[in-house]
Amino acid sequence: MAKTSLPLAASFLLLLISSAAAADAGRLFLTVVNHCPFTVWPAIQPNAGHPVLEKGGFALPTNTHRSFFPPSTHWSGRIWGRTGCSHYNGKFSCVTGDCGHRLECNGLGGTTPASLAQFDLHHGGHQDLSSYGVSLVDGFNVPMTVTPHEGRGVCPVVGCREDLLKTCPAHLQLRSHGGHVVACKSGCEAFRTDELCCRNHYNSPQTCRASSHSLFFKHACPSTMTFAHDSPSLMHDCSSPRELKVIFCH
Repeated sequence: MAKTSLPLAASFLLLLISSAAAADAGRLFLTVVNHCPFTVWPAIQPNAGHPVLEKGGFALPTNTHRSFFPPSTHWSGRIWGRTGCSHYNGKFSCVTGDCGHRLECNGLGGTTPASLAQFDLHHGGHQDLSSYGVSLVDGFNVPMTVTPHEGRGVCPVVGCREDLLKTCPAHLQLRSHGGHVVACKSGCEAFRTDELCCRNHYNSPQTCRASSHSLFFKHACPSTMTFAHDSPSLMHDCSSPRELKVIFCH
């Protein structure tokens, strides 16, 4: 009996594998790519009510990538890159984008300033729309773009390819203990005023306006959102993309 059951078990296993592959063949997947000349630690935070993907964070050495599937129904959330991460005295921490001193963020948000990719996937019901955009509302720490593949409709490559650490104005610079510029703050982060943070009376499309600080980001990277009520059209609805790539240092 053992001799005849082995081929049957192997056939059943192959059937399961091929069925799973067929099921995944048409699914949207996310790929995170690191083209920076240094390791980036991507972090993923779901919006409320959505599951954590890939435990919320991992290390991505230079010139490597990682692909994974979001839920096939609906998922929304954000991805950002952490830089300068290390283990020291048993504690993991990052110079920028840190999420509670954890390698795996498990749903936690990150410290600002940080460049963000934002997603709302499969939100159009039977239309299978996926929205995506890149935000510098919370400042900048690493160049990043979102590149869709095989989608229909309005599916541009968006984001910020420029290394704004080299041109960040002195009053917006975040420096490491060694004096290196590691991130570029938003006006809100730098000055904490209601007007620059679009809080209270300024929290509406009519009263929240671009500032000289947000315009620095906008002029360098026009396809990004740079203040809280920036143009909603910068979130693009792409129909049935096969893949969305988040690329650091594109």
